[in-house]
Amino acid sequence: MPENWKIFIGAVYVILIILVCLRIVFETRSATKTMAYLLLVLFIPLFGMLFYIAFGINYWKRKLYQRKMDEDEMLLKQLKRDVHQYNASTLKWIDLQNDERGELATMLIKDLHSPLTRNNTVKILLNGEEKFPELLQAIQEARNHIHIEYYIFDVDDIGNRVIDALIQKAREGVKVRFIFDDFGSPQIKRKQIKALEDAGAEVFPFYKVHFYLLANRLNYRNHRKIVVIDGKTGFVGGINVSDKYINQTPGKRFWRDTHLRIDGPGVYYLQYLFITDWNFCANRKLSVEEMHFSQFSDAGDDRIVQLVGSGPDSHQPSILFAILQMIYLAKEEILITTPYFIPGESIMHALRVAALSGLKVKLLVPGKSDSRIVNAAARAYYDDLLQAGVEVYCYSKGFVHAKTMVCDGKTAMVGTANMDNRSFDFNFEVNAIVYDTELSSKLRNIFFEDIRDAQPLNPKQWHTRSVWVQLPEKFARLFSPEL
Repeated sequence: MPENWKIFIGAVYVILIILVCLRIVFETRSATKTMAYLLLVLFIPLFGMLFYIAFGINYWKRKLYQRKMDEDEMLLKQLKRDVHQYNASTLKWIDLQNDERGELATMLIKDLHSPLTRNNTVKILLNGEEKFPELLQAIQEARNHIHIEYYIFDVDDIGNRVIDALIQKAREGVKVRFIFDDFGSPQIKRKQIKALEDAGAEVFPFYKVHFYLLANRLNYRNHRKIVVIDGKTGFVGGINVSDKYINQTPGKRFWRDTHLRIDGPGVYYLQYLFITDWNFCANRKLSVEEMHFSQFSDAGDDRIVQLVGSGPDSHQPSILFAILQMIYLAKEEILITTPYFIPGESIMHALRVAALSGLKVKLLVPGKSDSRIVNAAARAYYDDLLQAGVEVYCYSKGFVHAKTMVCDGKTAMVGTANMDNRSFDFNFEVNAIVYDTELSSKLRNIFFEDIRDAQPLNPKQWHTRSVWVQLPEKFARLFSPEL
């Protein structure tokens, strides 16, 4: 190759690196993510540029979800009157203004217009053994409509049972609408879709993936697990539809997870989220008149429920804000269970401040994650927590997949969001917050039962581990904004 061409190609290469670095600086809001991208581009230029183009550029987000955001806002405007009625009724019934939890509730009302609802019956469902019988029974009892949305829907024994139940109800005239994430549910093929559609159900993938190797399409996935039946009964939590969540096979890895069944007006916002997702991915739009929002009496167990949803279509990371507010408002104790702990600076600072201020802060994570790089990145955060006084427990009975948080035995959060940047910014997620001492105490007891099957980390031993053990963890942490 002539010398002039080498100089020209070299100059173009340097200019390209500079342009990518400038775009990173201008486009990336997080300082941590900005530095991670810059280091990657500067030290491994070709790979770094391709990685940023695949994962970091937000043009897909802007192009895909601006229309969804506009439509969601129009829909919410039509529902705000009902939302305000729920808020007024609940705030009149219980004086949250003199309770620190009122600040959390008010924030979500202002941020998301998420209704604060009372007269809910809430049931904790542990693992697939408890969830799936409840789900199948609720489907069987449906009379008007079934809205079902999952990230992972495997076509195995339990998956086929759910599909068969949906087909039966569709044939009975119940309106069945089914959303599955096209990346998370590769087992759903044309055969299953056709069987459902032939029965009268409507089935759509959320953001269809045409090329699985096109990495930036994997950023924005629908990680929600939502079921709404007749506008009265809802299911939300960490459990997807798969046999692996059922611990009845000897020798199989134990899978520990938590879900909620909600009966009452708390289902209102779940319904709203489902409809917004449906209108985005389906070619049949639903309007307010077709949503079947039920009217509720004063019956129920008086559980106060509020939903928080966020994703690429959010103006801000609302679930992250809710978690931070719960930590800030805690006075005595914070109990967190999460399968993926890559928290970012804001949560790390909040947890360390809480522990240093004398609160009992306990974190339950898997002893061994299902992702090596995620496991390594998570381990890189433990030393700072342990030094601040946070107690870290590594679950050893199997894999803990639950996403729960309990503060002071008074407020509990259960949902789909992991404690990582992907859940806060990249994926569509939904968490339920229950302002109730009895249910929070139950989840608190479950947490302490779980840590009996976990190994506590010793701060001194963890801090003095070999540098060769810590080095891959520190390196993995550099990629934590994208994990």
